[in-house]
Amino acid sequence: MPYLLPPPEVVEMLDAPPTPAAVLSPDRRTLLLVEYEAYPPMAERQMAGIEAEVRARWPVGEVALVHRLGRLGVGEISVAVAVSAPHRADAFEACRHAIDRLKEVVPIWKKDLGPGKAEWVHPEPVAKNV
Repeated sequence: MPYLLPPPEVVEMLDAPPTPAAVLSPDRRTLLLVEYEAYPPMAERQMAGIEAEVRARWPVGEVALVHRLGRLGVGEISVAVAVSAPHRADAFEACRHAIDRLKEVVPIWKKDLGPGKAEWVHPEPVAKNV
């Protein structure tokens, strides 16, 4: 089942080890935090739709889509996708599809926060496998 705000045990599982207080983004801006916002009713509906897509295309068991919201330290895990399947190739393909679709259609917005500056990040289009 997809969750925007995961249960505490999932949050604990996703927490990354301590990271530096600031890192440089690819365009050399100093980042201190990232912040995620969402429109929960639509985001949850879209995530449930992604789960349905995965189940329709692959013989899977469990499907979990998790995206954290709010302020996170740089390097903290913000999104996780897990899929169980009888064959690992199906699990990997289903996970890839789910994360790509999540980035493509789920209304979750990211803001980079740096020293004295906040900037919304516009997602890059997901490259399609041809």
